[in-house]
Amino acid sequence: MRAVLRGDGRLYARRPIAGTADAPTRRVAAGATGGAGGGAAGLADRDEAGWRERLYVVIFEADTPSGKAFDVALLAAIVASVVAVCLDSVQDFRQHHREALVAAEWLFTGLFSIEYLLRMACVRHPIRYATSFYGLVDLLSILPTYLSLIIPGSQHLLVIRILRLLRVFRVLKLGRYVSESQVLMTAIRNSRAKITVFLFSVLTIVVVIGAAMYLIEGAENGFTSIPRAMYWAIVTLTTVGYGDITPRTTVGQLVSSLLMVLGYGIIAIPTGIVTAELTQAAHPQPVTTRTCPVCLTEGHRTDAHFCRDCGAQLLRDVDRAATSGD
Repeated sequence: MRAVLRGDGRLYARRPIAGTADAPTRRVAAGATGGAGGGAAGLADRDEAGWRERLYVVIFEADTPSGKAFDVALLAAIVASVVAVCLDSVQDFRQHHREALVAAEWLFTGLFSIEYLLRMACVRHPIRYATSFYGLVDLLSILPTYLSLIIPGSQHLLVIRILRLLRVFRVLKLGRYVSESQVLMTAIRNSRAKITVFLFSVLTIVVVIGAAMYLIEGAENGFTSIPRAMYWAIVTLTTVGYGDITPRTTVGQLVSSLLMVLGYGIIAIPTGIVTAELTQAAHPQPVTTRTCPVCLTEGHRTDAHFCRDCGAQLLRDVDRAATSGD
């Protein structure tokens, strides 16, 4: 247990957090609370830990006003950058607005570069964050622009920036979306076993029907192999019906008709499975976007002090309140 001096002049008890990828750096010198010699060094360390902690809460957690504003602004920038990338792929538009697209590309690259550096600055282990999924996506979204200065044509890799849209799932956890997103994720998680059985059943039907149609129709009617017949079965079962392969024999047409009718029922099954789980999902305690500093698990209850997955201590409410108020 360690004592930390806050800006209001009061001491708060804090347990040390183990080394993590996204935990803010916290260093308080031994002389921070007394002694003329150690006071200055302790104040500097406390100020450094303070701004890192404030930056961490803003960037990595979304249940504070500053965190919400950051995530919404970030998503707006990501959507705008993706729109620019899409427009750049339209040849006529690119020819008439090339300068504007280049300026927008460098603008978004600069913004995302600053964001990436801020994320690296407020975590305890920058390398661990840089090698995480979102860390790699953030890095790959800015590298093509810089590489284009050395390697011509590298800017086409900016399509990777579209992966940054995955951060929309974090923004959907803001405010009134928190409970709804948790209910949906719980329903999908609880449906995994049933959906897996359903998919294996569909795969069995596709293999059996494909093999049967290969024997019934034969190569002369387009069913040149069992895999190609399985492709036809999938297209027919999902009621897509491209028409590139069609049965010619009476028996084949009968099997095709039965498969199309069966397809309507199969499409409804996964919907019913998830819907049933949605009606059963309940949350006795409200959840937040509090992030575990060790395993990055989100959605902890409001009264939680430790991560439900790894057991690491969460940021204390008093720390978060002090951070929001600074």
